[in-house]
Amino acid sequence: MTSLPAATTANRNSRPQTSLTVLRREQLSPHMVRIVAGGPGFAGYVDNGYVDRYVKIAFPQPGIDYPQPLDLWAIRESFPREQWPHTRTYTVRWVDEAAAELAIDFVIHGDEGLAGPWAAAAQAGDALVFTGPGGGYNPDPAADWHLFAGDESALPAISAAVETLPRDARGLAFLEVDGEADILGLDAPAGLELHWLPRRGAPAGSTPLLVDAVRDAVWPEGRVQVFAHGERGSMKGLREVFYAQRGLERGQVSLSGYWAQGRVEDDFQAEKKLPIGKI
Repeated sequence: MTSLPAATTANRNSRPQTSLTVLRREQLSPHMVRIVAGGPGFAGYVDNGYVDRYVKIAFPQPGIDYPQPLDLWAIRESFPREQWPHTRTYTVRWVDEAAAELAIDFVIHGDEGLAGPWAAAAQAGDALVFTGPGGGYNPDPAADWHLFAGDESALPAISAAVETLPRDARGLAFLEVDGEADILGLDAPAGLELHWLPRRGAPAGSTPLLVDAVRDAVWPEGRVQVFAHGERGSMKGLREVFYAQRGLERGQVSLSGYWAQGRVEDDFQAEKKLPIGKI
């Protein structure tokens, strides 16, 4: 059964479209590919200043004759929903205004998914069309220390956040990856302890690695700001750690499920409105 493209309440004013061209592809690790895009369309991209800024990339469905150049909002107004391009949500890893470029990192697991295989095969000149950005998190300079937790899906946002921290920042980062070969070099302050958590072949979202590591860690003294994003089940486990075990206030925590084991994004987004999808 094929899922319907995700519905949305956004419009072309609240989530404008940007049309870029792939400039290059970089293999960061066995399971992470970076796509750098730019071109004339970059002039229409309006950054929102958040380190967790994300965009919704459009993937046209094969066999459907879309008017060119692609206008996503016009398509949503004139095509039946089952013919809309599918969208996938990805963090903007960095923006270089001077070079008129931005980068998006993709997790690759063979032929699994829609965006990963596209990124693995992307070539210079390919189109990259998205809406956004959204977002809402920046490190709080008033926090005594920072805690980051996530799997590969959150690694681009966590990496972007870590790079913006002052050099004297302190904290803990728990980063779940497939294996040791997927560990990336991050420009982190010396006071931020990086804890890489390799699954060693276990499927993503199938282990308690991340929740156990955060729960059992020795936390520094002082007021913490938390950024924890990743697989929905793990985020529900971390919710218990942050609120029930540690007694944190809502304003200290940015907590969200980026994906759910066994769900494509269209189903995952639809479930966010249901009890199963709420973190």
